[in-house]
Amino acid sequence: MYNAGTYDVIVVGAGHAGCEAVLAAARMGCKTLLITLNLDSIALMPCNPAIGGTAKGHLVREVDALGGQMGINIDKTYIQSRMLNTAKGPAVHSLRAQADKKKYQFTMKHTLELEENVTIKEDEVVELDVKENKIVGLKTRNGAYYECKAAVITTGTYLRSRIIIGEVNYSGGPNGLFPANELSKSLLDLGVALRRFKTGTPARINRRTIDFSKMVIQPGDEVVTPFSFMSDNIEREQIPCYLTYTTEETKKIIQENMHRSPLYTGVIEGIGPRYCPSIEDKVMRFPDKEKHQIFVEPEGEDTEEMYIQGMSSSLPEDVQIKMYRSMIGLENCEISRTAYAIEYDCIDPTQLDRSLELKKIQGLFFAGQINGSSGYEEAAAQGIIAGINAALKCKNKEPFILDRSDAYIGVLIDDLVTKGTNEPYRMMTSRSEYRLLLRQDNADARLTPRGYEIGLVTEERYKRYLEKRETIEKEIERMKTTRVSPTEEVLAFLEKNNSAEIKSGITLYELIKRPELGYFILAEIDKERKPLRREICEAVEIEIKYEGYIEKQLQQVRQFKKMEERKIPKDLDYNEINGLRLEAKQKLSQIKPDNIGQASRISGVSPADISVLLIHLEQLRRKKGE
Repeated sequence: MYNAGTYDVIVVGAGHAGCEAVLAAARMGCKTLLITLNLDSIALMPCNPAIGGTAKGHLVREVDALGGQMGINIDKTYIQSRMLNTAKGPAVHSLRAQADKKKYQFTMKHTLELEENVTIKEDEVVELDVKENKIVGLKTRNGAYYECKAAVITTGTYLRSRIIIGEVNYSGGPNGLFPANELSKSLLDLGVALRRFKTGTPARINRRTIDFSKMVIQPGDEVVTPFSFMSDNIEREQIPCYLTYTTEETKKIIQENMHRSPLYTGVIEGIGPRYCPSIEDKVMRFPDKEKHQIFVEPEGEDTEEMYIQGMSSSLPEDVQIKMYRSMIGLENCEISRTAYAIEYDCIDPTQLDRSLELKKIQGLFFAGQINGSSGYEEAAAQGIIAGINAALKCKNKEPFILDRSDAYIGVLIDDLVTKGTNEPYRMMTSRSEYRLLLRQDNADARLTPRGYEIGLVTEERYKRYLEKRETIEKEIERMKTTRVSPTEEVLAFLEKNNSAEIKSGITLYELIKRPELGYFILAEIDKERKPLRREICEAVEIEIKYEGYIEKQLQQVRQFKKMEERKIPKDLDYNEINGLRLEAKQKLSQIKPDNIGQASRISGVSPADISVLLIHLEQLRRKKGE
């Protein structure tokens, strides 16, 4: 073992969490080291070739607003872009982009290589060095010892990972890469509780063996909305996706071979994601359903591999061949990569503070799938927060915390560390109580000033945000002061749009509030309007049209904040509080909530327990005052 150098922050793992963590720490001025098993696996997409989606698009926008890289990277490398849920309200609009997988990887890798303060090493971390409950360094397989002030563990699905395909199973990482088999022991030796989770991926099929004429084409949006607030209008020739379906024959093949499925024979021990089930799981859970939607998605511009979305499986390879060929348009398909399940170690996230620092070891942070989450976007969101807080730890500053009313990132982290998870956690819009406020379009308004305060957001980005905000406010004010009269033209416009006629003058602000009208429609009678960027126009419409609903939600947030501001001492001994139920004492002692709000969200803590806790805290306050 030799001393290989000293760093402020070391990030272990270079998936989507690791990339954001290392960039955040480095951009905040920390000397940062990134260690990964394989340099070619940086920003790897081992599963679906896409960024964003329902709720996940919100996370990407928030990462970007804080000064992260994922949004910028997908804007450079997308091959198709679509805004989802446009038939619903703006709170659930979510951007999703198909990525050129390899270009996404190489672009992110090059960004890391060019970043000042970043050193990248290909090696395997095998042991963490902790002294007096503080991380001080780590050891690698190649015999190196690195000293550090803080470390971020972002090992994804690599810890003691096992590939499972029917009766076949072996030690291995995603996409044929090596697993990391030794770090789990070091974590256990340090008293970190581990658990076993499972995920999986569909087969990849050669494009030339697919009959697309039998499928429904899925084109991208005509007007592309960028993920990054730093991207201007982006235009690129888009590659279509396709929609097809399973058949009765598909279902029959699966049912006849369930006795060979490791899901049902007990070979798979890990718990899989409920919201992304395998095809055999779908068939068994919904036996009356005649067919299931399947999306056929390109993996890139320079490859013939197609991703079969919705067909995740761990059935034997011979069964998979029959199963895929039973589907519409895939009758003659050739599988280039077999679908598989992967089991891996992860930690119980309730061992973490909301800063993502391990409660029992100072300076040791965790982010991504090792925390029991699933998805590239959830990983990136945790990665940027862990990287920020590792940097702040090195500077002896208070941690950066986002709560549930600040961002989807706050919901994600609060759910993980407060409630825990018994399956791979997936972000959904329904998890957010304040989703009308936490829209993807206003992520910069919510988070860019905060990112600027901690030194992650650049002057260029902050200036761009201020200019945008000023333009929106000026345009809203113009809407309030611009009046239209009941002229022949205006009355004809209202009649054409099935809107009630007016008897006297009315402001454009009032007209926008009508359900059948909007900012874009009113351009026809708005003679003073100047050309503005689409994102500004959309923000103006949302802020005016939903003003009443937004104010109601802001009132709810104010109540929520009161609970969050009732701090709880970290050294509080819950076992000494008379009136608390035993389960509440155990859960509160384990989680050690920061405040009353967090305490109230812990599973097993009742409203009656919160009342007892509030009384006890008031008694302590009065005693301290005396």
